[in-house]
Amino acid sequence: MSLPCFVIRGEPGATATVKLAARSGLELRAFPMFEARSVQWDVPELAAFDGLLVGSANVFRHGGDGLRELVRLPVHAVGEATAAAASSAGFVVETCGMGGLQSVVDGLAGKSPQHLLRLAGESHLSLDLPRGITIETRVVYRIAALPMPSSLRDGLRDGGVVMLHSADAAVHFAQECDRLGLDRGAITLAALGPRIADAAGSGWRKVESAGDPRDAALLELCVRMCETND
Repeated sequence: MSLPCFVIRGEPGATATVKLAARSGLELRAFPMFEARSVQWDVPELAAFDGLLVGSANVFRHGGDGLRELVRLPVHAVGEATAAAASSAGFVVETCGMGGLQSVVDGLAGKSPQHLLRLAGESHLSLDLPRGITIETRVVYRIAALPMPSSLRDGLRDGGVVMLHSADAAVHFAQECDRLGLDRGAITLAALGPRIADAAGSGWRKVESAGDPRDAALLELCVRMCETND
Protein backbone atom coordinates (compact mmCIF):
# COMPACT_ATOMS: atom_id res chain seq x y z
CA MET A 1 0.00 0.00 0.00
CA SER A 2 1.36 3.42 -0.95
CA LEU A 3 1.86 6.17 1.61
CA PRO A 4 -0.05 9.47 1.50
CA CYS A 5 2.05 12.43 0.36
CA PHE A 6 1.86 16.01 1.67
CA VAL A 7 3.35 19.37 0.70
CA ILE A 8 3.67 22.13 3.33
CA ARG A 9 5.24 25.01 1.39
CA GLY A 10 3.37 28.32 1.28
CA GLU A 11 1.08 29.50 -1.49
CA PRO A 12 1.11 29.85 -4.42
CA GLY A 13 3.94 27.31 -4.47
CA ALA A 14 1.87 24.59 -2.78
CA THR A 15 -0.84 24.72 -5.46
CA ALA A 16 1.79 24.76 -8.22
CA THR A 17 3.40 21.63 -6.77
CA VAL A 18 0.03 19.86 -6.50
CA LYS A 19 -0.71 20.64 -10.17
CA LEU A 20 2.71 19.41 -11.26
CA ALA A 21 2.24 16.22 -9.21
CA ALA A 22 -1.10 15.51 -10.88
CA ARG A 23 0.67 15.19 -14.25
CA SER A 24 2.64 12.23 -12.92
CA GLY A 25 -0.41 10.64 -11.32
CA LEU A 26 0.60 11.50 -7.76
CA GLU A 27 -2.21 12.55 -5.45
CA LEU A 28 -0.61 15.24 -3.34
CA ARG A 29 -2.38 17.02 -0.49
CA ALA A 30 -1.38 20.62 0.32
CA PHE A 31 -1.31 22.00 3.85
CA PRO A 32 0.60 25.32 3.68
CA MET A 33 2.48 25.97 6.91
CA PHE A 34 4.09 29.23 5.75
CA GLU A 35 2.88 32.63 4.59
CA ALA A 36 4.88 35.37 2.86
CA ARG A 37 4.32 38.87 4.23
CA SER A 38 5.57 42.24 3.04
CA VAL A 39 7.95 44.33 5.14
CA GLN A 40 8.82 48.00 4.84
CA TRP A 41 12.07 48.76 3.06
CA ASP A 42 13.88 51.77 1.66
CA VAL A 43 14.74 51.97 -2.02
CA PRO A 44 18.41 52.88 -2.62
CA GLU A 45 19.66 55.18 -5.34
CA LEU A 46 19.12 53.43 -8.68
CA ALA A 47 22.30 54.78 -10.31
CA ALA A 48 24.49 52.92 -7.83
CA PHE A 49 23.57 49.47 -9.19
CA ASP A 50 24.11 47.42 -12.32
CA GLY A 51 21.36 44.88 -11.71
CA LEU A 52 19.09 43.04 -9.28
CA LEU A 53 19.90 39.69 -7.70
CA VAL A 54 16.70 37.86 -6.73
CA GLY A 55 16.31 34.45 -5.09
CA SER A 56 12.53 34.14 -4.85
CA ALA A 57 9.38 35.05 -6.77
CA ASN A 58 8.07 36.36 -3.44
CA VAL A 59 10.16 39.47 -4.04
CA PHE A 60 7.88 40.46 -6.92
CA ARG A 61 4.69 39.33 -5.14
CA HIS A 62 5.37 41.20 -1.90
CA GLY A 63 8.02 43.82 -2.68
CA GLY A 64 5.46 46.60 -2.88
CA ASP A 65 5.55 49.96 -4.64
CA GLY A 66 9.31 50.33 -4.29
CA LEU A 67 9.84 47.82 -7.07
CA ARG A 68 8.55 50.30 -9.64
CA GLU A 69 11.57 52.51 -9.02
CA LEU A 70 13.92 49.63 -9.91
CA VAL A 71 12.28 48.32 -13.04
CA ARG A 72 15.05 49.60 -15.31
CA LEU A 73 17.61 47.31 -13.66
CA PRO A 74 18.16 43.86 -15.27
CA VAL A 75 17.30 40.88 -13.09
CA HIS A 76 19.55 37.94 -12.27
CA ALA A 77 17.01 35.35 -11.07
CA VAL A 78 17.59 32.10 -9.19
CA GLY A 79 15.30 30.06 -11.44
CA GLU A 80 12.39 29.89 -13.84
CA ALA A 81 9.61 30.73 -11.38
CA THR A 82 11.44 33.83 -10.16
CA ALA A 83 12.28 34.87 -13.72
CA ALA A 84 8.62 34.50 -14.74
CA ALA A 85 7.50 36.62 -11.77
CA ALA A 86 10.06 39.28 -12.72
CA SER A 87 8.87 39.38 -16.32
CA SER A 88 5.24 39.62 -15.21
CA ALA A 89 6.19 42.60 -13.02
CA GLY A 90 7.72 44.40 -16.02
CA PHE A 91 11.41 43.61 -15.43
CA VAL A 92 13.90 42.38 -18.01
CA VAL A 93 15.54 39.10 -16.99
CA GLU A 94 19.21 38.90 -17.92
CA THR A 95 20.07 35.67 -16.07
CA CYS A 96 17.93 32.67 -15.15
CA GLY A 97 19.76 30.17 -12.96
CA MET A 98 19.17 26.48 -12.30
CA GLY A 99 21.22 25.46 -9.26
CA GLY A 100 20.77 28.13 -6.60
CA LEU A 101 21.69 31.77 -6.20
CA GLN A 102 25.36 31.01 -5.58
CA SER A 103 25.66 29.52 -9.07
CA VAL A 104 24.03 32.65 -10.51
CA VAL A 105 26.63 34.84 -8.81
CA ASP A 106 29.44 32.52 -9.88
CA GLY A 107 28.23 32.79 -13.47
CA LEU A 108 28.72 36.54 -13.37
CA ALA A 109 32.40 36.17 -12.46
CA GLY A 110 34.85 37.38 -15.08
CA LYS A 111 32.45 39.87 -16.56
CA SER A 112 32.79 43.61 -15.99
CA PRO A 113 32.66 44.60 -12.29
CA GLN A 114 29.09 44.73 -11.06
CA HIS A 115 27.43 46.20 -8.00
CA LEU A 116 24.15 44.33 -7.48
CA LEU A 117 21.13 45.06 -5.35
CA ARG A 118 19.94 41.85 -3.73
CA LEU A 119 16.22 41.80 -2.92
CA ALA A 120 15.58 39.04 -0.43
CA GLY A 121 13.47 37.54 2.30
CA GLU A 122 14.24 38.05 5.97
CA SER A 123 15.83 34.59 6.07
CA HIS A 124 18.35 34.26 3.26
CA LEU A 125 21.61 32.45 2.60
CA SER A 126 24.95 34.21 2.62
CA LEU A 127 26.87 34.13 -0.65
CA ASP A 128 30.54 33.81 -1.51
CA LEU A 129 31.15 36.69 -3.88
CA PRO A 130 33.54 36.28 -6.83
CA ARG A 131 36.07 38.96 -7.52
CA GLY A 132 34.48 42.02 -9.10
CA ILE A 133 31.02 41.38 -7.68
CA THR A 134 29.66 43.44 -4.80
CA ILE A 135 26.19 43.24 -3.28
CA GLU A 136 23.93 45.43 -1.18
CA THR A 137 20.89 43.69 0.31
CA ARG A 138 17.36 44.88 1.01
CA VAL A 139 14.87 42.64 2.83
CA VAL A 140 11.45 43.11 1.21
CA TYR A 141 9.41 40.24 2.70
CA ARG A 142 9.40 37.69 5.49
CA ILE A 143 8.05 34.16 5.76
CA ALA A 144 5.75 33.58 8.73
CA ALA A 145 5.59 30.01 10.04
CA LEU A 146 2.07 28.78 10.79
CA PRO A 147 0.89 26.03 13.18
CA MET A 148 0.37 22.61 11.69
CA PRO A 149 -3.30 22.24 10.64
CA SER A 150 -5.23 19.63 12.62
CA SER A 151 -6.14 17.86 9.37
CA LEU A 152 -2.45 17.38 8.55
CA ARG A 153 -1.73 16.22 12.09
CA ASP A 154 -4.47 13.61 11.81
CA GLY A 155 -3.28 12.57 8.35
CA LEU A 156 0.22 11.90 9.69
CA ARG A 157 -0.85 9.75 12.64
CA ASP A 158 -0.38 6.63 10.51
CA GLY A 159 2.61 7.99 8.62
CA GLY A 160 3.14 9.58 5.24
CA VAL A 161 5.66 11.37 3.03
CA VAL A 162 6.21 15.10 3.57
CA MET A 163 7.93 17.28 0.97
CA LEU A 164 10.37 19.87 2.32
CA HIS A 165 11.38 22.79 0.10
CA SER A 166 13.63 24.72 2.51
CA ALA A 167 15.74 24.35 5.63
CA ASP A 168 13.39 26.69 7.53
CA ALA A 169 10.49 24.43 6.54
CA ALA A 170 12.37 21.37 7.78
CA VAL A 171 13.09 22.95 11.16
CA HIS A 172 9.54 24.24 11.64
CA PHE A 173 7.94 20.97 10.59
CA ALA A 174 10.12 19.02 13.02
CA GLN A 175 9.24 21.39 15.85
CA GLU A 176 5.52 21.12 15.11
CA CYS A 177 5.68 17.31 15.04
CA ASP A 178 7.35 17.33 18.46
CA ARG A 179 4.90 19.89 19.85
CA LEU A 180 1.92 17.82 18.74
CA GLY A 181 3.37 14.51 19.85
CA LEU A 182 3.66 12.98 16.37
CA ASP A 183 5.96 9.99 16.01
CA ARG A 184 8.94 10.97 13.84
CA GLY A 185 9.58 7.29 13.25
CA ALA A 186 6.34 7.01 11.28
CA ILE A 187 7.03 9.93 8.92
CA THR A 188 9.12 9.92 5.74
CA LEU A 189 10.74 13.14 4.47
CA ALA A 190 11.51 14.05 0.86
CA ALA A 191 13.88 17.04 0.85
CA LEU A 192 14.85 19.33 -2.01
CA GLY A 193 18.53 19.02 -1.07
CA PRO A 194 20.98 17.58 1.51
CA ARG A 195 21.17 20.79 3.55
CA ILE A 196 17.39 20.71 3.95
CA ALA A 197 17.44 17.05 4.94
CA ASP A 198 20.09 17.77 7.58
CA ALA A 199 18.02 20.64 9.00
CA ALA A 200 15.14 18.25 9.76
CA GLY A 201 17.22 16.40 12.33
CA SER A 202 17.06 12.70 13.15
CA GLY A 203 14.53 10.08 14.18
CA TRP A 204 12.43 10.01 10.99
CA ARG A 205 11.32 6.79 9.29
CA LYS A 206 13.36 7.74 6.24
CA VAL A 207 14.92 10.91 4.81
CA GLU A 208 16.12 11.32 1.22
CA SER A 209 17.17 14.26 -0.95
CA ALA A 210 16.32 15.04 -4.57
CA GLY A 211 19.05 14.73 -7.16
CA ASP A 212 18.81 18.41 -8.16
CA PRO A 213 17.04 21.48 -6.74
CA ARG A 214 13.95 21.44 -8.97
CA ASP A 215 10.37 20.77 -7.98
CA ALA A 216 10.11 18.11 -10.70
CA ALA A 217 13.06 16.20 -9.22
CA LEU A 218 11.57 16.41 -5.73
CA LEU A 219 8.28 15.06 -7.05
CA GLU A 220 10.07 12.13 -8.72
CA LEU A 221 11.63 11.31 -5.36
CA CYS A 222 8.27 11.69 -3.63
CA VAL A 223 6.56 9.30 -6.05
CA ARG A 224 9.19 6.66 -5.37
CA MET A 225 9.04 7.14 -1.60
CA CYS A 226 5.27 7.02 -1.55
CA GLU A 227 5.29 3.70 -3.38
CA THR A 228 8.06 2.20 -1.24
CA ASN A 229 6.58 1.10 2.06
CA ASP A 230 9.42 -0.91 3.51
